[in-house]
Amino acid sequence: METPIVRLENLCKRFGEVVAVDHINLDVGTGEFITLLGPSGCGKTTTLRMIAGLEMPTSGSIYLEGQDVTYTPPEKRPVNMVFQAYALFPHLTIAENIAFGPRIKRWPEQEIRTGVEEMLRLVQLEGFGARKPHQLSGGQAQRVALARALINRPKVLLLDEPLGALDLKLRKAMQLELRSIQRRLGMTFIYVTHDQEEAMVMSDRIVLMNAGKIVQVGTPVEIYNRPANEFVSRFIGEANLFDGKIAAITGDRLKIERNGLLLTAPLSGNVTVGQRVVVSVRPERVALFARAEDAPSDWENVFSGTVDSAIFLGPISRYQVRLANGDMVMIDRPTVNGQLSYQAEMQVYVGWESVNSVVLPG
Repeated sequence: METPIVRLENLCKRFGEVVAVDHINLDVGTGEFITLLGPSGCGKTTTLRMIAGLEMPTSGSIYLEGQDVTYTPPEKRPVNMVFQAYALFPHLTIAENIAFGPRIKRWPEQEIRTGVEEMLRLVQLEGFGARKPHQLSGGQAQRVALARALINRPKVLLLDEPLGALDLKLRKAMQLELRSIQRRLGMTFIYVTHDQEEAMVMSDRIVLMNAGKIVQVGTPVEIYNRPANEFVSRFIGEANLFDGKIAAITGDRLKIERNGLLLTAPLSGNVTVGQRVVVSVRPERVALFARAEDAPSDWENVFSGTVDSAIFLGPISRYQVRLANGDMVMIDRPTVNGQLSYQAEMQVYVGWESVNSVVLPG
């Protein structure tokens, strides 16, 4: 098996009594785009800074290309870091900013010029070399910061919320551009964000963190469709969550009692009757019907309710339906003919296939 380009072993970081990173283990493969995702204070940036050598771990080990670099100074590690604050030198031109690292390392001048031209092409800023940072837009400045890191030819590029200062439209465009650059270079990117949509768009794998621990590691599809627990289900996308207890196990089906409702879900893992669980159902997996008989006959999760709100969101419409027991169900459906199909106060039926009920630990 190929040696991971980055390996974290039992990595821990304490700040006084606070455990910022709590004994995590992670392997990153060569050429992967890995995202450390989680809420503020979960330990993702501290982890990135330890990989860079900007923070020393309290315990545990960091390996780069199989070499233990836990206490190696930052400048001797084959990594570079891009921050949210671009920190371009205002008195230098764009070309001089990009050339700064190679000049410090005393590259031959011709090699520096060639490298700068190559980087400007890569980040689509050809012809911008003579400009100063104040003449650039936010997106252009971020590309220069990226080029300045990439020209040093790091084995791993570390990115700490680099798009956080950009407006929404530009951020979305830069997400695709960053991903495209990473694929063309075949370089390993480790990216930190608290934005779950950004992580879903860009990542080969997502490392979801909470309270200093790794909660789940997987592809965006795996984490979205099979969350490990309630925290993951809530943090990644939207979810309807039903807290209940297992009333019966019949063949490959679970019956879960929830506040007067009986939900059906596939049998998964070792569960017992009476055990408390949480059922997660994604809003786009729930259908709306005007009549109960309109639902497919083999659907076991069909319930009556009243539309509480109907929101037009362009290509989709979002409905909140209050069930007879008081539970609220969120439903995302494609908008038909540019109009809402249901209005507030309408009597409706909601339903979903049993396979779309994901059972999580209670």
